[in-house]
Amino acid sequence: MFRITIDWRKVFQGCIPQRYVLAVMGFLCLVNMFTIRVSLHVAITEMVLESEGNGTLGAEAVGDALDSVLDNATTPVFVDPYACPDPADIVGNASTVRAPLVAAEDRFAWSEEVQGVLLSSFYWGYVLTQIPGGLVADRFGGKHTLTAGMVVSIAATALSPLAVRMAGWPGMLAARVVCGLGQGAIFPALNVLLAAWVPVEERGKLGALVLSGSNLGTVAGTAISGTLIHLLASWDVVFYSFAAAASVWTACWCLLCYDSPAAHPYITSSESKYLQDKLSHKHGKGSGPVPWKAILTSLPLWGLVAKTVGHDWGFFTMIADLPKYMKSVMKFRIQENGFLSALPYLAMWLCSLLFGCLADWLIKTDRMSITNTRKLLTTVSSLGPAAGIIGASYAGCDRYLVVSLFTLGMASMGAYYSGTRVNALDLSPNYAGTIMALVNAIGALSGIVTPYLIGVLIPNSAMEEWRVVFWITVAVLVATNMVFVALGSGEVQHWNEPVRRPGQEEDAKEKDKDSDGELRLESFRYIPEQ
Repeated sequence: MFRITIDWRKVFQGCIPQRYVLAVMGFLCLVNMFTIRVSLHVAITEMVLESEGNGTLGAEAVGDALDSVLDNATTPVFVDPYACPDPADIVGNASTVRAPLVAAEDRFAWSEEVQGVLLSSFYWGYVLTQIPGGLVADRFGGKHTLTAGMVVSIAATALSPLAVRMAGWPGMLAARVVCGLGQGAIFPALNVLLAAWVPVEERGKLGALVLSGSNLGTVAGTAISGTLIHLLASWDVVFYSFAAAASVWTACWCLLCYDSPAAHPYITSSESKYLQDKLSHKHGKGSGPVPWKAILTSLPLWGLVAKTVGHDWGFFTMIADLPKYMKSVMKFRIQENGFLSALPYLAMWLCSLLFGCLADWLIKTDRMSITNTRKLLTTVSSLGPAAGIIGASYAGCDRYLVVSLFTLGMASMGAYYSGTRVNALDLSPNYAGTIMALVNAIGALSGIVTPYLIGVLIPNSAMEEWRVVFWITVAVLVATNMVFVALGSGEVQHWNEPVRRPGQEEDAKEKDKDSDGELRLESFRYIPEQ
């Protein structure tokens, strides 16, 4: 009796180019990464004990409040002259009380300060592993570095419910910091893989596809979390579900993806030759010592750093505080209409794909140089959101006009991925992981700074106070864009070429040869024009 064994990976090798497989898996990687990242943002609303009467004060609290008013009768009471009316008051249902979804015994008495610390703690770990993750990925390859980071993130997420029940909020704090430590290595490792697999002519389209996974992950994480909690009346299920989904993705990733075309056992000869021709400036892992002095004195790099800080400032302001603005100023209950709350990020995701195609078309048809294409799209991703944010802040109390303006602003921010985010690949394919790590680490500091600064600027959450926040955001977006336009570049930098130690050159050539005498992808060298 004969047994037939079919390797389905080999069967489908000619159906789909392997660089597209990597791009789709990279996209799904960021979707899973961001569902895990934002899971606490929704879950915490059902993890914390609500005040009595769903926001109303009990009898004892009312008495204390009256005593406080009488004792401080001379203190002026702040009144927002631009305050929007609450639709609940208009329709006469302000007294409606929503029953808590999660039982009181499964909730915790955490103050607003503790909640703020928990929401920002992810970035404490996230910043710390950016540069180490990039160095490891550049040295040993992106696949296993990314896998290790995802496994750590999954484990921390799955253990979060147990940690918080055993140790309270410090347990959740520790779990979120560890989750950030794991995810800090993912972006740099993914950048190394993109540098090894994606030619410059396809970098806008495939790069935008991969990196836009963060937008869809944010939308999916927010919407699915609320749905799961509503259906199952439990916040635990959010952490377990996203950890399980990411585990399935990790298993598929380990089977389907490889560090480079030269390491892929099922890639077609035609695709392999195409990538060798297009990626001749990309060396293999462990190309040589990182040229830190040249990197840190590179003006195009600091132009990229500046724009990343500006983008992250605007993006984190929107993703973290847009719901707060809609609720406190516009009296818009986002939880009652998930589509409108997700619309800006859906628009950003869709437009990022369109801008990616536009970038590739401009470069392939020689209508624009790589440098000018990056600067054009970066400018769109800066000025568009700036106009949308300011327009929304002066749109009065028309809630749907405000949402529309925010959506248009976020849609134009989709140009960031094919304009700025892929720029590290342009500057140095050989050190893409290290460059992405450095840029991402500095940019991620905005995630720590902006929530605290906004809290200081909006003590009364008034519209005028929020306009100050938005004007600061606009100033940061415009200023950092000007820096990128002045300093940025889309050309491979001279320090991309590894400096080999004496005797290392011949060893590298021998190592890169195949048994049939052909040179592998790693052996191609790029000599920059003088």
